[in-house]
Amino acid sequence: MNKADVTEMIMAKKKAAGISWAAIADEIGMSEVFTTSACLGMNSMPRDKADMIVRHLGLPQDAGAVLAEFPTKLFDQTVPTDPCIYRLYEIVGVYGETLKELIQEKGGDGIMSAIDFEMYVEKIPNPAGDRIEVRMSGKFLPYKAW
Repeated sequence: MNKADVTEMIMAKKKAAGISWAAIADEIGMSEVFTTSACLGMNSMPRDKADMIVRHLGLPQDAGAVLAEFPTKLFDQTVPTDPCIYRLYEIVGVYGETLKELIQEKGGDGIMSAIDFEMYVEKIPNPAGDRIEVRMSGKFLPYKAW
């Protein structure tokens, strides 16, 4: 059993139960974004939390160990075709250099960490059409000169 197998099982159980990522995250006491990412195989879940997901969703016992394994993060270099993911790529394509400039102007020569990182996604009602708000907070890591 590997991360892809466990993700497939989680998606099937989630769909069959009609539950949300937020409900799964609340059940284990973790953030919605991190829980979703770990369930999709992109982060390692703390073992106790992985075991809670296994119990909550009725997964095979060894799925907990797989959820706790370190992931291999391989990114496809092609432009994605899923419209939601494509638009996020588009945002980085259009605003990536701007974000880099502003991060470095405010923090110096460095980057925003995706390791020491938090992200929140909210739907904001708006009379002109609901909005999606994505808030990201990552530790600033200055580049080292030696």
